[in-house]
Amino acid sequence: MLRDIASILPENIRIVINRLEASVAQNVEEIRLRVGRPLEVVSGGRPYYPQTNERYYLVKAEDAKYLLNQLSQYSMYAFEEELRRGFITITGGHRVGLAGKVVLDRGQVKTIRDISSFNIRIARQTIGVAEGLISQLYDKRWLNTIFIGPPQSGKTTLLRDVARLISKGMPSRSIAPLKVGIVDERSEIAASMKGIPQLDLGSRVDVLDGCPKAEGMMMLIRSMSPDVIIVDEIGRDEDVIAVQEALHAGVKVMTTAHGYSLEDVERRPALKKLMELGIFERSVELTRTTRAGVIRRIRNQKRKDMVTVT
Repeated sequence: MLRDIASILPENIRIVINRLEASVAQNVEEIRLRVGRPLEVVSGGRPYYPQTNERYYLVKAEDAKYLLNQLSQYSMYAFEEELRRGFITITGGHRVGLAGKVVLDRGQVKTIRDISSFNIRIARQTIGVAEGLISQLYDKRWLNTIFIGPPQSGKTTLLRDVARLISKGMPSRSIAPLKVGIVDERSEIAASMKGIPQLDLGSRVDVLDGCPKAEGMMMLIRSMSPDVIIVDEIGRDEDVIAVQEALHAGVKVMTTAHGYSLEDVERRPALKKLMELGIFERSVELTRTTRAGVIRRIRNQKRKDMVTVT
């Protein structure tokens, strides 16, 4: 994983990263560079500050300049859209978040200048993490499902693997591969680079990268005729309308929402409408631990019962 990252890092930082203890290096989640502050590595949910010559490595302005040049390939003009979104995806699906001086144009973010903070998030695809859920999510057809959990509980990790399983099918269970449409507004599900998914999602997947969720769902229905739509983090009124339109078109929907429980989600006005309509046949509640994707319970929304999973 870190080899993909090493090629864009300044040599001094590359050396520091290569000296990390094996137990830390194997579980790196983020590498954070902040000009004038210590280099930070997040591993296993804990921050580490690597040392060189018995001192913390302080990130220099030239380190930031080098990294920015590597990311943009020395063309900030070509980098304009990524700057507006605040991140860029690199080879391997890793994502680099950016922070600095935000420039507005008519109230909208136009670009970021004087970039002084970088958050390199390591992409790790957990193949097979959703296989244990198949009996709950598939009953002669894929069931409309919402994954609920707090930040970093593994919602997107599970959703990504569900997309892979639907796209590839499961011959051992007589489940045929279906067409999957993914609206990846934040480039987190497919981790696309120049429109090409960097993660294994199977061969029957079409991805709209960086597209607003509601608009993207309608675009996929009109142009790609998906059997199942995958979309992350719904919550706005327009998302709710788009989900309803997808279901009316005969398309199944798998999605996620922030929350600590189904009851928590039902308190959000927009999502409450979907829950009251009984649109989701399954809700999967996750809990945040040191391991992503830990399921607390699965609810059958049609019968209003639940299965507790350990």
